[in-house]
Amino acid sequence: MELGRQESQEDGNRFWREEREEGAVYMVYLKRVTYRSHDRLEEGEKFMSHLMWETMKVRVIKSGTLEKLVECMETCQGDLDSSHLNVFLSTYRTFATPEQVLKTIMDRYIMLKSVSKDDDRSDMVEEQQKTIRSVLSVWLDTQSEDFREPPDYPCLLDLEDFAKEYIPDSDLALRARHRLEKFQKESKNLEATMSKMQIEKPAARRNSRHQHNGETEHIDFNQLSNHLIAQQLTYKDAELFRKVVPHHCLGSVWSRRRKKGGEDPLTVAATIQEFNNVSLRVISTILNTKGMKTSHRAKILQRWIEIAQELRDLKNFSSLRAIISGLQSSPVYRLRKTWSALPKNVMVLFTELSEIFSEENNQITSRELLMKEATAKFPDIESQNKTLQRRNQLKRQSWIENGIVQGTVPYLGTFLTDLTMIDTALPDITDENLINFEKHRKEFEVIAQLKLLQSAAQIYSFKKDEKFWVWFESVKIYSDTQSHDMSCGIEPQTESSAKLKKKSASLGHRPVKFDSTKFALFACGLENRKSMSSIPDTLSAALTAPIITTHYHSSASSVLSSDSGETTGQSPNSASPFRSSDTYVIKVSMNNDPETPDTHVYKSIMLTNTDHTHNVISKVLEKYSIEAKPEDYRLLQLLEDGELLIPERANVFYALNNSSDLNFIVKTREEYESSTLKRQRRRRFKKLSL
Repeated sequence: MELGRQESQEDGNRFWREEREEGAVYMVYLKRVTYRSHDRLEEGEKFMSHLMWETMKVRVIKSGTLEKLVECMETCQGDLDSSHLNVFLSTYRTFATPEQVLKTIMDRYIMLKSVSKDDDRSDMVEEQQKTIRSVLSVWLDTQSEDFREPPDYPCLLDLEDFAKEYIPDSDLALRARHRLEKFQKESKNLEATMSKMQIEKPAARRNSRHQHNGETEHIDFNQLSNHLIAQQLTYKDAELFRKVVPHHCLGSVWSRRRKKGGEDPLTVAATIQEFNNVSLRVISTILNTKGMKTSHRAKILQRWIEIAQELRDLKNFSSLRAIISGLQSSPVYRLRKTWSALPKNVMVLFTELSEIFSEENNQITSRELLMKEATAKFPDIESQNKTLQRRNQLKRQSWIENGIVQGTVPYLGTFLTDLTMIDTALPDITDENLINFEKHRKEFEVIAQLKLLQSAAQIYSFKKDEKFWVWFESVKIYSDTQSHDMSCGIEPQTESSAKLKKKSASLGHRPVKFDSTKFALFACGLENRKSMSSIPDTLSAALTAPIITTHYHSSASSVLSSDSGETTGQSPNSASPFRSSDTYVIKVSMNNDPETPDTHVYKSIMLTNTDHTHNVISKVLEKYSIEAKPEDYRLLQLLEDGELLIPERANVFYALNNSSDLNFIVKTREEYESSTLKRQRRRRFKKLSL
């Protein structure tokens, strides 16, 4: 086929078949192409334009060895396949190291260079060599952090030596040397800064204590405007989100971070930490008001709702969700008298903001809103309340008149959940022992959206306000037990408290059914969190679809613990992408995780119709990096009215209760027997008291 042929706008691809060769499996598509574009056809030929096309075969690699994946960076004509390269560079860390990839690329270039110029393929080979040089340049420019390997920087040194020997007429060696010198200089500066900080730390502590006894003790929540708080939270969220390394979000990196040799995704952990910091301070400022009148406490609650609206105006979905999660946490939500003291329009506003993160239909509301406003100049805010409608119209008019352009900060849990779910559902290696590159294409769909939103976050131009952050850091935060005790101190528990859930619907501020176990900090498996942190998150996107659409929820809280998922507001028997005729995706937590004793984190497990109890427990222990015997543990399904023990030799797929949520917990034999004994004692005590 002639190289000058171009694809017509009306042409499409149609899957034909799979083709196999040694080291690779390809998906073959049939693609309609024309010799010339419609615009370049002669005037007299246009009526025959439907005859100017034919079908060509296009191969896309589905799975293969590392060598084959590198080879596919070139098209059949030797040109650069930019689509394949983008997917590869964004996801290769899940199946290879930078050293392995660099060596494979260099080996291919050396092999091509050995082809004789008299060979019939010489023109093609020259084009392929040119493509490989482009690959190395693109990699060095766009993924420079891959080469940051202090103190020796082996990849940069290898690349420099390779370029000097095999590509002497290129500037690649010089660029590699400049990058190396830059990294070395930055490393020295960082060491100097760290040394200086160690020297200055004692003095800084003394100054901090002096300030605390002086100015900072007078900074109060009421002294800070809603707009300032929203701006500063957005300043911090945008700064952290821009620093997120996209491949750190991949399920195989994030969900396996605790395993030996796992990569530590610090940029993701920092974003999660900030999310939790905001939620905890929402809870703290509301609960740390014992002795205060209910009306005054309601004003603090109202302020946080108004700050959430300011964040909605700024398109900061991260802190917006953190505040909503804090307000929906059990210690705050149970303060019925405080909620009842809120004005009606404020309750309506809270309901509408909460509905953004509704769990219904895989959180479709927040997903559609995020994609709709990702690169929009300002938010398109709607409301059913007439007062709020008028207010929103005035805001919109002001934004247009003043030329306001807002950035966007998403809820990172969306991407963590989706990527962890993909990693859970699809294998890294196929049955033929090949790298499953189709899985990485699905991951790239999510990564591409993440990168787009990182560009949008660059638009914000807020400056840091030291006064706000002094107040923010001075707010004392509490563990879940402390928060519960403080809440009960404000509004003591009564016998009727159990009826609160049924009556709370009349308050109008909870848009979806409330379950205190499903709201917690965005802990995402974060180590050493001593706070409220069970993590609801919605496992995203139907994984069997060829393209993933782009969450994660929490109580004081996106992937997810980011290793997990949350059920939607659908009924258990409704259609779900996580249930098929022979597989389920279940969520399993470990009882009393020694690393995070106050955190309820769960992992996603793919359950097939052949999995028995010991197989499932083995998978769970592997997920949590626990070396133990499966027979020393018990698997239980969490039901609304208690726990269902899965028998030791049962087929879990058929033994579970599929009319309930697929939430499980693994306990040791001793823990299970102890909890069972306690329940029996409570029952006997109740019978005796009757």
